[in-house]
Amino acid sequence: MPDSIKRLADLFAKFPTIGSRTANRFVFYLIKQPKEKVDELLRAIEEVKKNIKLCQFCFNPHESEYLLCNICKNPSRNKQLLCVIEKEADLLSIEDTKRYNGFYFILGGNVSSMKISDVGSLRIQELKERAQNPQKFGLTMVNFSEIIIATNPTQEGKATSILIEKALKEISPSPAFKITRLAQGLPVGGELEYADEETLESAFEGRK
Repeated sequence: MPDSIKRLADLFAKFPTIGSRTANRFVFYLIKQPKEKVDELLRAIEEVKKNIKLCQFCFNPHESEYLLCNICKNPSRNKQLLCVIEKEADLLSIEDTKRYNGFYFILGGNVSSMKISDVGSLRIQELKERAQNPQKFGLTMVNFSEIIIATNPTQEGKATSILIEKALKEISPSPAFKITRLAQGLPVGGELEYADEETLESAFEGRK
């Protein structure tokens, strides 16, 4: 295989859930495309890196001149609820249910029970700061009375939820908010990103 093809395939293989075979298919697909189509893809990638920034409160990617994303800027959101999720796709899935109207915090991943080094890459300290003082990060008139841990029902998600709960309880011996978890209606080993709306709705309604 030519070095240029292998190099690009190796880059694609670093994408989440993309294996070497799929990465190779991406490369061969691009080879067949006319130059203008490839240029269009390159411009789109450049625009994402140039225009997209992270919300200063929840870390949701957005494209605007404001520091907060559209969700955090929305005055009609429930000012007492904060939902902690692993990744951006989970936020989209929950929003699609139209049954949750609080705020979010994106951890940026999960921690494997087998990889303690993963802990440092999560936004645990940032979560503690925002749960304790949301006003400092742009959410005025907000005081959380409940923080929902909505990690995936996987081994990694369970390990992450334990870490989150421990960190939140370190804020104060008697936090001003209660900590809840999604009900177990979600399939074990699955991910929120792929759950149907009815399952997610039931999981939120039955949280405890």
